[in-house]
Amino acid sequence: MNQDRLRFDLADLAEEVTPVDLRDRALRTSRRLGLQRAAATSAAVLVVLAAATGTALAIRPNSQTPVPAGPSVTVTAPPVEPTPTPSAEPSSTPSTSPSETTGGGPNGDATFGRLVYGPSDLANAPSPTSTVRLQSWRPGDDPVRLLGLPYGPAQVNVSVSPDGQRVAWVETTGAVWVSAIDGSGRRKLRDGVDDVCWSPVWLPNSQQLVVRLNAGGDDPATGVLDVSSGKFTRVTGLDGCHAVFAADGTLAFADGSDGTIVLTDRNGRARRTVPGLGTKGSRYVSFDLSSLSPDGRRVALLRIDRNGTYGDAARELLVNAVLDTRTGAEVSLPLEGRQLRQVFFQPDGSMVVRVRSGDRYTVVLVDANGKKITERAEPSALRDMQIITAGP
Repeated sequence: MNQDRLRFDLADLAEEVTPVDLRDRALRTSRRLGLQRAAATSAAVLVVLAAATGTALAIRPNSQTPVPAGPSVTVTAPPVEPTPTPSAEPSSTPSTSPSETTGGGPNGDATFGRLVYGPSDLANAPSPTSTVRLQSWRPGDDPVRLLGLPYGPAQVNVSVSPDGQRVAWVETTGAVWVSAIDGSGRRKLRDGVDDVCWSPVWLPNSQQLVVRLNAGGDDPATGVLDVSSGKFTRVTGLDGCHAVFAADGTLAFADGSDGTIVLTDRNGRARRTVPGLGTKGSRYVSFDLSSLSPDGRRVALLRIDRNGTYGDAARELLVNAVLDTRTGAEVSLPLEGRQLRQVFFQPDGSMVVRVRSGDRYTVVLVDANGKKITERAEPSALRDMQIITAGP
């Protein structure tokens, strides 16, 4: 990365930011789970351990005051039950594209990996304690039903490890759990974990999680939780929301105070922001990102007009843009007139692009240069779900 060209002066940035009250965002617009809680964050600079060795990533420190605005609901590890079937989302412009097309991009040998789906955020969503199942689908095969979880964490914070073998989630009681992706070996790691702003984030080694403790208290602590031992190591100054790791250790997160997306490298000496987001004079802000390319050079996120409606502080996996993290330029995608819904980077750098036409969803395989390789129509059983990861 060209660190010198993209590094922002923190002092100048502090003068330029436009504060955004995430608590107000949550209380005004959140439909999710009846959770009227916000993770109000200030300008964030992080320090994160980026590998099993405990290597630290330095990040911009500041205060944060997550404020719970409603009572917690006690949830226990649920039995595995069938997924409820909510109604379909509104239609959009139809498409005339075929269900499968093969392109000739330079990465034409790229293939779809296993996609893991969780429930969408729907107007007629079930209660937070209703049990739903995650599902996986490898285009060309039939969907496979996975473990059952309460709807709450399944919708807002469940996380699949980079190797695709394990799942972590935080229940509304604040208990963080981990299991194999089929539900076996389910165990609780600890209590008192944030379940809204800072979902459990897997490090690239698939052995550790970054979590935030005591999120609603006076002294929140964010750090690394070892999945095998349950040992928590506090990392001073870690802040922000909705962090994602790249395979090379690059970390990106949403700075909730001004709508910027911040990135840092393993050494913490290349801290930078994505140009054109959140800074004074920019048109757009972003508070939600869902995926980072393996080399940290592209990010899939929800980009919002500065004067638009920001939504709530919970995780949002909807995507309307892929940006070059060095220049802020938008990456062109082969949508063919269809509505962009989600984008996830695969380990080889290719993208799974989910598009919608009417009530039909299609996943498009796109190479690292934005060229279409192939596409597959999704099974109708996945229509009311969202992709939560694209893995091996």
